Amino acid sequence: MSSTAWLLSAGFGVLMLIGVPFAFAIGIVVALSLWVQGIEPMLLPQTIMAGTQSFSLLAIPFFMLAGELMSAGGLSRRLVNVADVFVRHMTGGLGHVTVVAATIFAAISGSAPATTAAIGAIMIPAMAERGYSKPFAAALSVSAGVLAPLIPPSIAFVIWGVIAEQSIARLFSAGVLPGLIMAAGLMVVVYWHARRQSIPTQQRADRREIARAMRDGIWALLAPVIVLGGIYGGIFTPTEAAVVSCVYALFVGLFIEKRLKIEELPGIVWRSLKVTAIVMSIIVFSTGFGVLVAQEQLAPKLAAWLSANVHEKWIMLFMLNIAFFLLAAVMDEIAIMVVLGPLLIAIANSFQIDPIHFGAIIVTNVAIGMAAPPIGYCLFVGMAISGLRLNEIARVIWPFVGVMLVVLMLVTYVPGFSLALQ
Repeated sequence: MSSTAWLLSAGFGVLMLIGVPFAFAIGIVVALSLWVQGIEPMLLPQTIMAGTQSFSLLAIPFFMLAGELMSAGGLSRRLVNVADVFVRHMTGGLGHVTVVAATIFAAISGSAPATTAAIGAIMIPAMAERGYSKPFAAALSVSAGVLAPLIPPSIAFVIWGVIAEQSIARLFSAGVLPGLIMAAGLMVVVYWHARRQSIPTQQRADRREIARAMRDGIWALLAPVIVLGGIYGGIFTPTEAAVVSCVYALFVGLFIEKRLKIEELPGIVWRSLKVTAIVMSIIVFSTGFGVLVAQEQLAPKLAAWLSANVHEKWIMLFMLNIAFFLLAAVMDEIAIMVVLGPLLIAIANSFQIDPIHFGAIIVTNVAIGMAAPPIGYCLFVGMAISGLRLNEIARVIWPFVGVMLVVLMLVTYVPGFSLALQ
């Protein structure tokens, strides 16, 4: 391998092992590679700026902000109340409430961390009071939160759509059925756990209580209808939908629910900006990484090697899923998509995989990575909310991860599973 290839692989790996933040590690190896090759250093800032010049990327900060506004404005609690009156009487009722509420909230925010935080903050204490162990409640909230990469509008699909130059609206539709089946699978685990632990059921809600919950929650329920209806109705793009989500959440929080205060807005904006900065720094530095990877022809060479040595598509997909799962255990999932995007696309093209189907495979892997130990992003959100240690949540999250892996196999080997709504 060339010196550049060694820097991009081994050098990057060493920086990660010694604890250098991911975005800085990428920036350092890119800068060193430019210096080794004698390339004009100004190429790095130019490449970084070029990496931000995509209209679709504007959806990320706005969806992040929408999630924060909806949580602070009380919409997440309204969603929980609506879910509660419909499923609380079932075995494992409060766990089912967590999954249903997270599914609806995911269809508003598009963000797994935001969904985990908004629903987990309400449901983890409530489940602990009703007889569930706190680690199980936290593991369920984390698992339900990672439905957001699959349920549209999904930030993960926006990022992959930009990387792969595919229709974001079509990618959104590819995640609907896998997301709903994954939610159903999580509810099966909850039912099994509740029966095994003899968790008491709650009284069925009467018609008056259901009507009251629906009336109080109508503004929260309208949010996904407006956002998704506008996208698929051709009224606005996914990026414009993110802005609409923010305006809607701000209006409802200030003037309908009246729980959102003007003086709280700077703090809400700051929290969303911090998360956005992490995501965008990874994306922009990875753009320079991708340019050098393309220059070294690493992606085409590996794709050619796979084509010559792996002749069965199902074997290649199986290897890809294993590699993605192992990488997600030690790397940020969005970073994997951005850094390895050209390589993954080259592999998919060499095996003639439908690009929308392939996008569904990648984002399903991303969803699993956000919940899988040891560094799943949403695991740390769950730890912060519950006050538990990583090993306490990790011990009980594996049945949920198992459900996600079953869905991944369906998405991978049954293309119609993700392409049914195309």
